[in-house]
Amino acid sequence: MEKLFLCCDLDRTLIPNGDQAESVKARPLFSRIAQQNRLILAYVTGRNKAQIRDAIETYDLPVPDYAVGDVGATIYQPGKNWHTLSEWSTYIQNSWHHSGWEDIKESLNTLTFLLLQEPEHQHRHKLSYYTDPGIDKNSLEEEILRRLSPSGVKSNVIFSLDEEKGVALVDILPQKASKRHAIEFIRLQEKLSTDQVMFAGDSGNDLDALTGGIRAVLVKNASEAVRKEAVNQMASQPNPDHLFFARGDFLGMNGNYSAGVLEGLVHFFPETLDWMS
Repeated sequence: MEKLFLCCDLDRTLIPNGDQAESVKARPLFSRIAQQNRLILAYVTGRNKAQIRDAIETYDLPVPDYAVGDVGATIYQPGKNWHTLSEWSTYIQNSWHHSGWEDIKESLNTLTFLLLQEPEHQHRHKLSYYTDPGIDKNSLEEEILRRLSPSGVKSNVIFSLDEEKGVALVDILPQKASKRHAIEFIRLQEKLSTDQVMFAGDSGNDLDALTGGIRAVLVKNASEAVRKEAVNQMASQPNPDHLFFARGDFLGMNGNYSAGVLEGLVHFFPETLDWMS
């Protein structure tokens, strides 16, 4: 039987750390289906390695086959002592000409509306800032890329919202790095077709994966702003039915967090309902 590649964001997707309620049986049921031999599981998150491992322990999540961290800048294989996938690092680093985040930030130091995030949120291939949630994202992205262009640095600018802190997050990665690109890299490594892949997310930094052509589910607890942006982006896609919006009432669950992931999984792969019996 064909393998299925399930990719999930963590915060407010699998992890119930939002304002909405979690269905009690959802996470235990998710852990049960993760034991299926047909399933390849990846967590795809903005968290770093230490934070991913902490989330697994704190929320009793199954250990995945892959962990994509730092919004797509890193890929780990937890089954091999959290071994870093060096092929991915090599693949993305050319866009930055072997520069690190410290080198990249020198070009942006005079942008006063960007506040550098704490050192633990920086990575060799990720430069992260806080900014005002109301800022014009398109203009900011254009200015960042304009400043980096003279040095030949090619970057991907990713926006998301930290609802708890009430700030916008700006992550600058090598051009080839993102959640969607990392998923695609693993898919090719595993020799899977796009029809065997599903991604689940809830936030702004999930949009490239949610609307990038693979099967995807937006969990019910996602914000209205992310929902509207996903609809807008899918309008120009050839397969608009590849994005599913969790509604709830699946197996008596509410569609939030991992309940929405399970609802989307059965929507796209009906045979997986047997895994939940």
